[in-house]
Amino acid sequence: MKSSPSLLFAAALATLAGCSRSEPTAATAASLPPVRVRAATVRLESVPALDELTGTVRPVRRALIAAKVMGAISELPVALGQPVKAGDLLVRISASEISSRLAQAQAQLDQARRDYARESELLPKNASTPDMVRNLETRVTLSAAGLREAETMLGYATVRAPFDGVVARKLADVGDFASPGVPLIEIEGADAFQIEAGIPDSLAAALKVGASVSVTLPSAGITFEAPLVELSSAADPATHTVAAKFTVPPGVAVRSGAFARLQIAGKAVQGLFAPATAVTTLGQMERVFVVGDDDHAALRLVKTGAARDDRIEILSGLGDGERVVVAPPATLREGQPLEVTP
Repeated sequence: MKSSPSLLFAAALATLAGCSRSEPTAATAASLPPVRVRAATVRLESVPALDELTGTVRPVRRALIAAKVMGAISELPVALGQPVKAGDLLVRISASEISSRLAQAQAQLDQARRDYARESELLPKNASTPDMVRNLETRVTLSAAGLREAETMLGYATVRAPFDGVVARKLADVGDFASPGVPLIEIEGADAFQIEAGIPDSLAAALKVGASVSVTLPSAGITFEAPLVELSSAADPATHTVAAKFTVPPGVAVRSGAFARLQIAGKAVQGLFAPATAVTTLGQMERVFVVGDDDHAALRLVKTGAARDDRIEILSGLGDGERVVVAPPATLREGQPLEVTP
């Protein structure tokens, strides 16, 4: 089928209309008035490489509470997440055998004291012997020690909070049988936290206690500097990492067990850096405006790397010593004259 002359004419008009709405050419931009901009020189620098590691937020004080005596749990008056004060009752164990032993030790001590008092009165009358008195005195001492031991064992039946904190885990309930060494409750302090991480031994050699690292908590959306407070002298033979602890600054709201990202400085590498505001995006493309020799804007497509403070690494698209426009205006076009201010 042949196209009519009227249809061809309409298509040509549409093409011309589309071209009139396209970006201005370099020749057209050169005729635009100069734009006042600031420029910065891109330099090749030697900077430490940043390695990202993972860590976990932990409270500085935490205790896994276990029983020292055997018996059924008669009281457990705390709930998960409940704040507790030092000395608050956590667990009470029914220990009738220890109570009976305490009563028996008290009776033995009372009897030993009566016997000692009687023989001590008879000794001046020659109705007793010095050996008998000394033996009874020894028995009083042993009975008193047995009573103190029974009192201590009965005290173990009542478990109290060792410090102010919160109940992080409950591993038992009323009616459960408590055995010596089996954990019942975990208490965590709520006043101080730290980041625990495993540092590769290749990076740990350069770390010193007191050095700060950048820490990011993705769940809270916060970033802060955390100083290194503890660094193990030995590496784990299985993971080849060194245990390290970093202090969370006071006032930073964190949650125990939260995931953390740490940036550790490694060996120095060469990098080309430009102000972060010099890079703009168009879709998925990253671009900068370069100040040409004739003070005209030249558009360059670049590829960026890691950001460091207010600068960003340029992986490709620029060379050492080139000048880029800082915070280019949205109306700037390639080829447009520039008036660079100091």
